Amino acid sequence: MDGVRAVHNLRRLVVLRELKHRGTLAAVASAMSYSPSAVSQQLTLLESEVGAPLLEREGRGVRLTPQAEILVARTEKALRELERAEAEIAASLRETSGTIKVAAFQTAMLALVPVALTWLRENHPRIRVEATQAEPDTSLPGLLTRDFDLVIDETFAGHARPARASEFEHHPLCEDPMRLATPAPVASLADLAERPWVMEPVGTPARAWATGMCHAAGFEPDVVYVSADMLVHARLVEEGHAVAFLPDMLWFDRTPGLLLAGSADHTRTVLATVRAGSGEHPLIQTFLTAIRHAIGELAARTG
Repeated sequence: MDGVRAVHNLRRLVVLRELKHRGTLAAVASAMSYSPSAVSQQLTLLESEVGAPLLEREGRGVRLTPQAEILVARTEKALRELERAEAEIAASLRETSGTIKVAAFQTAMLALVPVALTWLRENHPRIRVEATQAEPDTSLPGLLTRDFDLVIDETFAGHARPARASEFEHHPLCEDPMRLATPAPVASLADLAERPWVMEPVGTPARAWATGMCHAAGFEPDVVYVSADMLVHARLVEEGHAVAFLPDMLWFDRTPGLLLAGSADHTRTVLATVRAGSGEHPLIQTFLTAIRHAIGELAARTG
């Protein structure tokens, strides 16, 4: 113990943690409403408290030393415990109130979030929801930096995200069928080997799943159009420019102007992801109730 001094300031530890997740001093300063010089000062003071170097130069940036990684891991654990304590305190209060920051992918933002907001307005008027449309690859890192409290996420069979049980909790919401969308009838997926496709960007689970389906049918899809916007996908199919896989959730308020085929066994799983330790917070639980109410409403409309 002689070579390590006590660290008394949690805020400085949080600054170091933010640097790990955000990557640059400027990004940390913006997120925490500090000046870059104040961030640098906090880290210098932390190094003095620890008695060991925490940052090393790497090109024009910096990287964390092994000692800094130890501190960040312990800080994450402490923050999870604080999150659990906050949830317990909130649960002890009579009325649920406060702000919850939510991110949702496009079709969930269109079909589910507005209905959930209506239910919350009628049943829990003291809850404020700040909702952002963002794809999971962008929004999930925002959970760790506390830009969001809950992310409506999606996974596909055979293309699950890497398990991060120490960081996230997952709450399954529903299964959403993915159907082949074409402007004209086809006998099988293999018949579309020569047709142009519209798919989501490379690197997304949806793109990996759709490409895998084509590979299983014996061909490499000719992806001519790329968009994260499912409404763009539908429009290109309706006008006869492409074929695609589209989720049933897209048709929450209109009749598709295209042909949908395929087994409902091909689905994506819609789930809510939160930070580990926060799942029992009343705001999280109440929002989950609201989203499940919205899913029930959607099923009633489209069933």
